[in-house]
Amino acid sequence: MKKKILLIGGFLAALLLSLFFFVLPAQLDQRANQVLAKTYPAPSPRAQALHQKLFIADLHCDALLWNRDLLARNSRGEVDVPRLLEGNMALQAFTVVSKVPFGLNLESNSDQKDMITLLAIAQRWPPSTWGSLKHRALHQAKKLHEFAAHSAGKLALIKTREDLQNYLARRQENSTVTAGFLGSEGAQVLEGQLENLDDLFAAGFRMMAPTHFFDTEIGGSAHGLEKGGLTALGRAWVKKMEEKKMIIDLAHASPQTIDEVLALATLPLVVSHTGVKAACDNTRNLSDDHVKRIAQTGGVIGIGFWDTAVCGTEAKAIAKAIRHAANLAGVEHVGLGSDFDGAVKTPFDAAHIIQLTDALLMEGFADEEIALMMGGNVLRVLQEILP
Repeated sequence: MKKKILLIGGFLAALLLSLFFFVLPAQLDQRANQVLAKTYPAPSPRAQALHQKLFIADLHCDALLWNRDLLARNSRGEVDVPRLLEGNMALQAFTVVSKVPFGLNLESNSDQKDMITLLAIAQRWPPSTWGSLKHRALHQAKKLHEFAAHSAGKLALIKTREDLQNYLARRQENSTVTAGFLGSEGAQVLEGQLENLDDLFAAGFRMMAPTHFFDTEIGGSAHGLEKGGLTALGRAWVKKMEEKKMIIDLAHASPQTIDEVLALATLPLVVSHTGVKAACDNTRNLSDDHVKRIAQTGGVIGIGFWDTAVCGTEAKAIAKAIRHAANLAGVEHVGLGSDFDGAVKTPFDAAHIIQLTDALLMEGFADEEIALMMGGNVLRVLQEILP
C-alpha cells in the first residue's frame, strides 16, 4: 500500500511538473496576448496601394519574453517574422521585459514581488536568469541574435547606422526581409551598476527606458510608489546613454523623471509605447505639455494599440489617438508603439497592420503624413542616433 501511494505521489508530482513546464507557459501566452479581431474587413484599394510603399516601423514589442519560435508563424501572440513580412513591417523594436510586479496596476506598484521569475523558471530559461535581471535581458538578446542567424537572411539585426543602411539597400531590392533592434523596458536590468550598460550595449541593446511599472535605481515610474525624478545614478545614466548613442525611451517614466531627462538630453527622445491624455486621460498616458516638449527634441511619440492607450479596441481608436498626438506634436513626431505581445489585447496582429493604414486614411491624413507616422519618423531618429 505504501509503495502504491509513493507511485501515485510520484506520478502526480511528474504530472504537475509537466504542466508547469510545458503547458502553463503556453496557456499564459495564449491568454495574455490576444488579437481581438477574428476576421478583418477588406482594406480599401487606396490603402492597399499605399501600404505596399510604406516603411513601417514599430517601437515596442515584447515577443522575446515568450517561448515561441519567431521564425515560424504562430497561432499564439501578435508578432513573428512571417507575420511581420505579411504585414510589410520593415522594422520592429524587440523590447525585453525583466520584471513585473504581482498585482500590476497603473497607479502604485512596489518592486518587491516579481512575476517574471516564475515565468523564467517555467519556460526553462537558464538558471542564471532566475535571480538576475541583467541575465534575463542578455538571454532575450541572445534569442534575437539566434533568430536572425537562422532566418536565412529574412531577419536583420540593427545595431549601427551602417547596419541600417545595408538593410535599407537590401530591402529596396527585396521587400521580403524585415529587421529588428533591441530595447529594454526599464533600467532595472543594470542592477544598480552603470557599467552594466556596457555589457548590454555589447549584446546589441540600442534603446532603454529608465523605468517600467516600478521605481528603479535610475528614476521614478509613473506607476511607482514614490514617482520621483532622476537619481544621481539616473543623471549619470542619461549622459552615458547619449555618449554610447543609445536611445532614451520615456515610456512609463514619471512626470518628474520626464522633466528631468528633458532638461539634460541633447539628442532626440522617444516614448516607445503610450497614449496621450488629450485622447485617453489616465496615468499611463502623456500630458499635452510632455508630448510637445518631447517633440521639440526631435523625438517620436509611439502611440499604442491597446485600450488603456487609446480608449478603444478598434483601429479607428488608434487613428483617432494618432490624430490628437499629431495635432499636438506635428506629424513629424508621431510613430507606432504597438506593445504587441506585451500582455495586451490588440485589434490586429502584425500581419494585419494595413487595418491601421486604412483607418489613418479615413481619419483624413495625407499619404505623405501616413508615411512619416508609420515609420519614416522612427527611421529618421535611428539614422541620427545610432552609432
